[in-house]
Amino acid sequence: MQKFLEFERVDAKKRDIAERTKDFNEIYEVFLTPKASEQSDRCIQCGDPYCHNGCPLHNYIPQWLKSTAHKDLDFAFMLTNDTSPFPEVMGRICPHDRLCEGACTLNDGYGAITIGSIETFINEEGFKKGLKPKFSETKIGKKVAIIGAGPAGLSAATFLLREGVDVEIFDKQSRAGGLLTYGIPGFKLDKHIVARRIKFLEEAGAVFKQNCEVGKDVTLESLNENFDAVFIGIGATKGKKAGLKGEDAPNSYLAMDFLTNIQKRIFGEKTEKNIDVKDKKVVVIGGGDTAMDCVRTSLREKASSVQCLYRRDAHNMPGSKKEYINAKEEGVEFEFYTSPKSLILNDKGDVVSIEMIKTKLSDPDEGGRQSVVEIAGSNYQVDADIVIFALGFDMVDYSFLASNGIDTDKWGQIMVDENYETTKSFIYAGGDCHRGADLVVTAARDGRDAAKAIVAKFLS
Repeated sequence: MQKFLEFERVDAKKRDIAERTKDFNEIYEVFLTPKASEQSDRCIQCGDPYCHNGCPLHNYIPQWLKSTAHKDLDFAFMLTNDTSPFPEVMGRICPHDRLCEGACTLNDGYGAITIGSIETFINEEGFKKGLKPKFSETKIGKKVAIIGAGPAGLSAATFLLREGVDVEIFDKQSRAGGLLTYGIPGFKLDKHIVARRIKFLEEAGAVFKQNCEVGKDVTLESLNENFDAVFIGIGATKGKKAGLKGEDAPNSYLAMDFLTNIQKRIFGEKTEKNIDVKDKKVVVIGGGDTAMDCVRTSLREKASSVQCLYRRDAHNMPGSKKEYINAKEEGVEFEFYTSPKSLILNDKGDVVSIEMIKTKLSDPDEGGRQSVVEIAGSNYQVDADIVIFALGFDMVDYSFLASNGIDTDKWGQIMVDENYETTKSFIYAGGDCHRGADLVVTAARDGRDAAKAIVAKFLS
């Protein structure tokens, strides 16, 4: 270990730009064993590992780096799966530069350990070897209903099954996975990766009820009566627009509607509308990872041009730096310090351009935050055939929450105690429906910790 002076940081190799924009296949290659071992060997094995603390799941990162450096794949595989419900997913999609790698001691001067790529390698190589996540073969005689088969729900199911609790998962989509299946494009996360994890859960006894919407096809009351506990992991899926004139035009879309529509079409599933961006000027408003997913998807859908408009600068973009870099490499045009004022429509009611205004950042306040200030008289127009709003997400107003005595806060997010239990006994919640739109890794943590709290209450 501690060979950071001998070996430089090396990122996973990316597919050629010209080739990768022709399809939705993953752009990163998985490390080979020698490279994974070498990169792991750079770790200095901190006494107080900042990477561990910087990870919301508190993964045993130094330990599985050491195992990988010593080519002990079995132990590394066990360690990565101990704290995480799907480490091969997190190795691909986590914003490592903001979390574990961002906290790495070597990040200042030597280059952080390539933690995400090594995490992916450990699990993909383990699967090749026939390794599988372990679940309890002994049941404790309890069963839990899980509402939502997204990251939080799948995580809760994983850790409940490990403790011998039976689970049934109720999900309104045709396929399990939620955001992992329908919201994150295949060039970041191949869908067979998600399907493989779901198969592991099914083999462990999980029962998936797809195309089954709680509040419509089944009631929360019946789940509460027929199960020993309920976990709600329904996410925050209501997209935000900007409250602009003309934003309800037929060629103006919300980010998740756009991404889900494209993915369903790839699956061959029925879509509510046909969103076609081929040969069109696409403008995406927003600067997070979802915005990057939209611009990169538009390129692969053969848009004639793709622009991303953001009111701050690149340094202040809330998403992962590597996704911004990938988008720039692939040909996305970025325009910073600009904010939309209205959408300009033609006689048919379609958007033809966007009125924008230049912005600047104010002086930092006491907390160091800079506000966005519009520059008077700096209005201008941007041509657009398609406009996509990627401005974040709110909670959907589910009537079954209030009718079952489950309190929500002023944002509609489900209120829980320190054990993730809602104001209704034996009904728990976690993920975005509790904390607001956040990262997949925080949803996974909520599902894991809620599962452990449920089991603790069963055994108390």
